[in-house]
Amino acid sequence: MADVAQLAGVSGQTVSRVANGRQNVDEVTRARVQDAMRQLGYRPNGAARALRSGQFRSIGVIVFELSTFGTTRTLDAIATAATARGYSVNLRPVLEASQSAVTEAFNRLSEQAVDGVVVLNEAHVLDDVQLPTSLPVVVLDASSHYGYPVVDADQTQGARLATEHLLELGHETVWHLAGPRTSYSADRRRRSWEQTLIERGCDVPPVLVGDWSPTSGYEVGRELAANDKVTAVFVANDQMALGLLRALHECGRTVPDDVSVVGFDDMEEAACFWPPLTTVRQTFAEIGHRSVNALLADLDDPDPHPAPIAIPTELVIRHSTAPPRST
Repeated sequence: MADVAQLAGVSGQTVSRVANGRQNVDEVTRARVQDAMRQLGYRPNGAARALRSGQFRSIGVIVFELSTFGTTRTLDAIATAATARGYSVNLRPVLEASQSAVTEAFNRLSEQAVDGVVVLNEAHVLDDVQLPTSLPVVVLDASSHYGYPVVDADQTQGARLATEHLLELGHETVWHLAGPRTSYSADRRRRSWEQTLIERGCDVPPVLVGDWSPTSGYEVGRELAANDKVTAVFVANDQMALGLLRALHECGRTVPDDVSVVGFDDMEEAACFWPPLTTVRQTFAEIGHRSVNALLADLDDPDPHPAPIAIPTELVIRHSTAPPRST
């Protein structure tokens, strides 16, 4: 810093202000100091600044399932939101749903100097796990009984929108291809679908379960395609809906004339399915933004009883849904 100050013709305090992003330096002086930094190859010592300020400008993310579409999109959204706020992201996958594995992940993140942790929890793995209290925590895609901020898309609203759309088209009932039974998201979507049918006085068909993949959608889809009573299907994600569309096509049942199909997620490819898929849009960018904001707010002012944050979903109507033939 002394070398930079000498080359730029300023005090060491001015160099410190520029290095720490302070605003009380005029632009001409700032540019001169930055030019001197570049010439000398000077880089501010982030570790030293963190020791002085008590903040590391880093967020840890614990994730239990990396392969699903929703998880990857949410991770991307968290990283984007954190970067916009000047934070780096330290990812820690957990391969085993156990107390020891979760505690170990927290310990490793603590050693690597993070200010707080986002737990991205697709499955029911936290039900019997006590999260450590050594760091601020925000939990995504989980039940709301934790004493931490919980952020998620409004899964209940989205499933209700999908089911109501099909019923309002004139279908007598709606079948459901659900996600894994261990998934919080799949569970909320299934419960909302069922409750909507009950409230409308409709029969509730048996639930068929996939694993989020197009292959499982295809396999279950062949079973649905063989049932002439099936005229409308709400699928718990777009990837399984893709497999279902193939199965219906191969079995000679056209979409939407014979069977209407609604997905969930609004992945980019959904508009390019044939036919283009009616689906429920989750705004992953907003989920990432709100989760990072909730964590940083908790750093400044911890709330012992935070209210869950539900991000609204939206029904996107395309060409895979229509009134049944009989109407």
